[in-house]
Amino acid sequence: MFDVIAFDADDTLWQNERNYRRVQAQFAQLFADHHSPEWVDARLFETESRNMEHYGYGIKAFTLSMIETAIALTDGAVSGTEIQVILELAKGMLAAEVELLAGVAEAVPLLAQRCPLMIITKGDLLDQEAKFRRSGLAPYFRHLEVVSHKSRETYEQILRSHGLSPQRFLMVGNSLRSDILPILELGGSAVYIPHDTTWLHEVADPPPSGHPGYYTLERFDLLPGWLAELTRARGS
Repeated sequence: MFDVIAFDADDTLWQNERNYRRVQAQFAQLFADHHSPEWVDARLFETESRNMEHYGYGIKAFTLSMIETAIALTDGAVSGTEIQVILELAKGMLAAEVELLAGVAEAVPLLAQRCPLMIITKGDLLDQEAKFRRSGLAPYFRHLEVVSHKSRETYEQILRSHGLSPQRFLMVGNSLRSDILPILELGGSAVYIPHDTTWLHEVADPPPSGHPGYYTLERFDLLPGWLAELTRARGS
């Protein structure tokens, strides 16, 4: 009943936000003599939000925002040693092991037997390609799309380039703002699987109950059974 099932990657297939939270806590501790962790966190988020149109998303963008925030926190007195610490934190994030979320390793091969699979993720191209290779999931996916932003226009372009109809397209993700709402606007279907940590920028109000094409699941491992049941119910 779907020509393609597409997945977000970060915090849908593998852990991501917890790495940012860990480094953000270390960043706040680095400048604890200047401000409280809460104050540092708020300033960093403001800087990230302001810089999205310039740097996009991903670890490199996050690193530039940390450096800019450090300059502001110290009134320009940040040391070369502190900048080096920030850079080492970023390198550690880039080299971190790819940790698949519970149920992903078992469910993805089952889904690949039913339908072609695609990843649509935003962030830095080199980093996302590297995580994809290291994840062990590459044999099950037909396509990997790394984009700078996820919007209705972005999805329209991807669907058009692959010759796909929104009505036969399913998107699975943990972000209402990036993975779910744009697809529903196009008339496609989307499954929301919440993650235990969500970046504040990705928080959005869910669609109203009963919205056509909108589904929620508590866990990734429920996806194959849900898809089989939906297919049976629709007689496809």
